[in-house]
Amino acid sequence: MDWGNVTTEDLIDALREVDWSSPPRPLTEFFSRFTLPRSYSRWNSRLKCNLYYYRTNYFIMIIFVLGIAFLTRPLAIIAAVLTALSIAFLNDSFAVSFNEKVTRTVRQFSPHMASKMRPPLAPVLRGRPSAKRAIHICGRPRWMFVLIFAAASCIIWFTSCRLLTVLWAFVIGLLATILHASFRTPNLKARLNTFREEFRAVWRNYSDL
Repeated sequence: MDWGNVTTEDLIDALREVDWSSPPRPLTEFFSRFTLPRSYSRWNSRLKCNLYYYRTNYFIMIIFVLGIAFLTRPLAIIAAVLTALSIAFLNDSFAVSFNEKVTRTVRQFSPHMASKMRPPLAPVLRGRPSAKRAIHICGRPRWMFVLIFAAASCIIWFTSCRLLTVLWAFVIGLLATILHASFRTPNLKARLNTFREEFRAVWRNYSDL
């Protein structure tokens, strides 16, 4: 895949649909080799490739920076967790996996309640779903959980610490992510992983036909 031809919208869609349950890359690989990009096009391609390949590492790093910044304020740590969950729910794979685990846990105590947590069935026309199936969590649309967790995190942010402190911690986490993605040289594993994900996407689209 030529990452130079990948738009920002394509990268956001890929991060939203890709599986985030995979463990982060080892630290020895994460901090392995750094070089200066030779041109703007190579920097642009490297940045997108690393953001996609080390997505879990960057997510953990931003949460870690927020946690360190608010270590003396326990409520701020709770707000950081709620913020992370509200963002994670936007990913299809995480939302589906979270819903399955919660439903499976509830089924052990109350099968009747677990049956109510199933997502509604999509209408079928000519043996195929009429539209793309919406993501549900505990029987409710995903956007409800995103709004609830985001609103709760904002309330706790405002009541536990200053908003300026939150912004500074978040900016530092984003800056560290961009700097690492800009200077970390993409290795062979990153390129092979990209081709594998691209093949899976093509195969998934082919199987839906």
